[in-house]
Amino acid sequence: MSKTALIVRHVPYEGIAGFRDPVEQAGYEISRIDVCDPAFSDADLVSPDLVILMGGPMGVYERAKNPWIAHEIERLAERLEADRPTLGVCLGAQMVAAALGADVYPGPAKEIGFHPIALTDHGAGTPLAHLEDMPVLHWHGDTFDLPAHTEWLARSARYPHQAFRRGSSLLALQFHAEMGIDPRIDAWIESSHESLDALGLCPRALRREYDERGPAVVSAGQAMIGAWLEGLH
Repeated sequence: MSKTALIVRHVPYEGIAGFRDPVEQAGYEISRIDVCDPAFSDADLVSPDLVILMGGPMGVYERAKNPWIAHEIERLAERLEADRPTLGVCLGAQMVAAALGADVYPGPAKEIGFHPIALTDHGAGTPLAHLEDMPVLHWHGDTFDLPAHTEWLARSARYPHQAFRRGSSLLALQFHAEMGIDPRIDAWIESSHESLDALGLCPRALRREYDERGPAVVSAGQAMIGAWLEGLH
């Protein structure tokens, strides 16, 4: 019997992207649910062998505007209490932090574009070593306190909390090592002109950098996820 992986999408243009290959190669049968789907209110986030929570432009604290957030955090907390394998990416990482009781809040400034991450002492020797000092894609303006009983794995120059884990079953990544060859980046750029302007970033130059740097980032990101999946208990 194959293992099951459930992908939670917060917006259609932020999916599993480059992480699909290592997940499927690890023997998981992938299904997906969007938070805008009426069925999400009854979604079981505990039973799947693996749950992957992807990104989105909303903030964890915008619960009045997005009623599904409270539901997702509640079900996610149940999953984490059961120590079920879970991967959170960007907003997904922030949801994990919130489900573990940490505060999530706006950061000092948007972080968009390709910037390197540096590993902490806890991060050295983990699957994140595949990405050490590599410029990876960042696209966020929120951050979080490090949840209790987790290990801090990585930082960037602008945001200290870029990754954390709890044991072998939970990995949270603020950055986007899954993105680099997926054409949905055009939707990210199109929906972010105001943020790009504020940072002095040229959309066309960012798109060119995506084409130049992206394939290497995705290859390293796939190696990272493959190694993490191998270590699941």
